[in-house]
Formats: sequence, C-alpha cells, structure tokens
Amino acid sequence: MADIFDVIADGTRREILQILLSRSASDSSGTSVSQLVHELGVSQPTVSKHLKVLREAGLVTVREEGQHRYYSLNSTPLEQVDDWLVPFFIDDADGETMVELSNGALPEPAANAAEFVGRAAASAKHAVTSALRKFGN
Repeated sequence: MADIFDVIADGTRREILQILLSRSASDSSGTSVSQLVHELGVSQPTVSKHLKVLREAGLVTVREEGQHRYYSLNSTPLEQVDDWLVPFFIDDADGETMVELSNGALPEPAANAAEFVGRAAASAKHAVTSALRKFGN
C-alpha cells in the first residue's frame, strides 16, 4: 500500500477527492468515471489511473453497475494524516489548545475559524476552477 502522503501529494487525486466529497453530500450513489472526466477536464485513462491509486489506498470505494463504475469517498485513511498533524497542536500554560503556526500560535477558537475560512476559500477556488474548465472547453 502506498504511503497516504504520497497518494494525496498529487493535485489531480486531491481534486478527485474534493469532487467526491462535494458530491457525497447530495448523492450517496457515487460518481461515475465519466462525470469525473468531465469535471476534471482530463482523459479517461488519466482519471482511471488516479482512481486506481486512490482505491488501493482505501480512499475511495467502487460500485460496479454493468459496465459503469461509481466511486465514493472513504475518508477513514485520512485519519493517519490527522494523527500526524496532532503533534503540531500544543497546549499553552493555561491549558488552552493552541495551534502552532510558522509565525506563532493561535488559540483553538481562532485556529478553528481560520481553518473554516481556509476551507471555504479552497472550496470557492475549486468551484471557480471547475467552472472555468467547463466554460473553457
């Protein structure tokens, strides 16, 4: 099995995971390879290659229906990434959880807010990038 960090290091695989995450909220039946090809704007063999890596890492599950395959996100393996990140969270003298940053530490509520804003920004960037790809083709 590949190292989870190697698996998520590839931008296309991260985009696939983002698409599957966003679709999982509205559709639990899975996302077809052709839908991923359309949203990513890359070839079917490229998408299939990345899905194989994600499947082998346990990050996606596949459901076969005739000749079609539908993929869904399995975020459980990402807990390993979370476990690696935990040591970067520290407690200050008052017992308040702090998040260590390159320029200092933030109290946990501020760090949570920053994470929320960061995720929202990443989601917006993904939406804009996907829309530009659709209109550009």
